[in-house]
Order: sequence, then C-alpha cells, then structure tokens
Amino acid sequence: MGIADLPLSDLLMLAAAMIGAGLFAGVIAGLFGVGGGTVIVPVLFYAFEMLGVGGPANLHVAVGSSLLTIVGTSWRSLAAHRRHGAVDEAVLRAWTPWVGSGALVGAAIAGVASMQGLAVVYGVCLAGIGLQIGLTPEGKTLWRGLPTGWARRIVGGTIGALSAMMGIGGGSFGGAMMTLCGRPIHQAVATGSGFGIAIGSAATLGFVVFGWDAAGRPPLSLGYVNLPAAAILGVVTTLAAPWGARLAHRLDRRVLKRIFAAYMILTALSVVVKAL
Repeated sequence: MGIADLPLSDLLMLAAAMIGAGLFAGVIAGLFGVGGGTVIVPVLFYAFEMLGVGGPANLHVAVGSSLLTIVGTSWRSLAAHRRHGAVDEAVLRAWTPWVGSGALVGAAIAGVASMQGLAVVYGVCLAGIGLQIGLTPEGKTLWRGLPTGWARRIVGGTIGALSAMMGIGGGSFGGAMMTLCGRPIHQAVATGSGFGIAIGSAATLGFVVFGWDAAGRPPLSLGYVNLPAAAILGVVTTLAAPWGARLAHRLDRRVLKRIFAAYMILTALSVVVKAL
C-alpha cells in the first residue's frame, strides 16, 4: 500500500505521530545528546508497520530517516551546550574523523543486514548503554583518560558504526565512553552531541546508497531514507533540541542518568519485541 492509498484519517494520524515524536525527540536530543534516534526509530517503525506501508525494509528506513534528522538536531544541540561551556572542543576535533568514518562502515553493514538482525543490534546495544549509565556509580571510571592513537581510531570507529546501525547520535556510545573515562556526565552529553553531526552526515549518505534498490520500502523513500518523515521530524526536532539542552543543565546528574537509563532500556525492548 502506498501513502496515497491511505485514508485521510490515517495520514493525519501519521503526521500527528511524527510531529509529537519530533518534539519529544528534540528534547531528548538536547537532554541526552543522542540525536533523537531513540525516539524517532521506534515511532517510525511502528507507524509504518501499523499503517501497512513498506515491508521488510521498514526498520532500515526508520533508522536511515532518523540519521538524516540527526544532522540539524545535533548542530542545534551542540550550539546550545557550547553556550553553557560544556563541550570539550579538543576531544570533538580529535574524535570526529574516526567517528564519521565508522558511521559510513556501519551504514554498509546495515545495508546487508536483515530486519531481525538490525533489531537485535539496536536492542542489545541500547539496553547495554542504558544499564551502564544507570548502574555505574557516579565518578566510577574504568580507564584514566580518553584513548589515544590507534585505540582512539578503533573506539571512535566503533562508536560511529554502532550509532549508524541504530540511527542515533553520538551521545549514547560517545557519552558512555567519556563517562567511563572519568568525564562528568554533562560534559559527556554535550561533547557527544557534536559526534552526531559526523554520524548523521556520513551514515545518511551510506543509507541512501546501500538501500538504493532495496525492496519493501515505504513510498517516497530515497534509498533507506523516507523523505517526508525526515523532513517533518528534522524540522521539529531541530526546533525542540535547545529546550532539552537547557533542561540538562538544570537537572541533578543522578536524575539525568536514571532517566537516560530507563528510557533506553524500555525503547530497546519495544523495538526487539516488535521486530521478532
């Protein structure tokens, strides 16, 4: 079924869901630095499935569409965090090339993965980050200082690849890595939001190319990127991101970690259950 074949009520419901998800995703992006993908991916996936558009590529398209929205949202979120002086600019400059390269590799892997395989990667990784953030005591570190040299290249590439396969910004893996290396949660969230620009740009290109001739995509999709969904969600999330960034600097760090953890675990479970 194409979008043009849907009843007007279903089209209005889809548009309302996208706008609502965009507002929530923008706040989440600014609050946690995750680019909003933890909201956008499950909402789009469920919407496509419930309305009967697309097919086996629906999760791929949800991820790809989310990645396109990350670029603008992360830019706005990063600017807001910079006004609070929370971004480590040296870390951002040193890590961005490797994170972006990894995102392109992740898009290629996602292009050949099944919907079930992609859902498992999404769920396991997201739940793992949530548990790490929620259960790790404040100030607990596993390493002293951030990785350098080849370790930085490998870790940065892995952050980019996994983020691309999940349609999320750099705050999830990048933020987790920085907190485990002893950085404060606010600095980790702020700097991780900058990683999202590199991830979104590189991975979106990959999802367009690697999904160019894929079957089972919703109508009006360019590769694995659905243009109407990305346009609506991109505008709304970009406008809402600064609200979350301001809220992040008003919350207690322990509260911030617990909210982050609970939301990620619930989102991971919902997507895996639906896909499998």
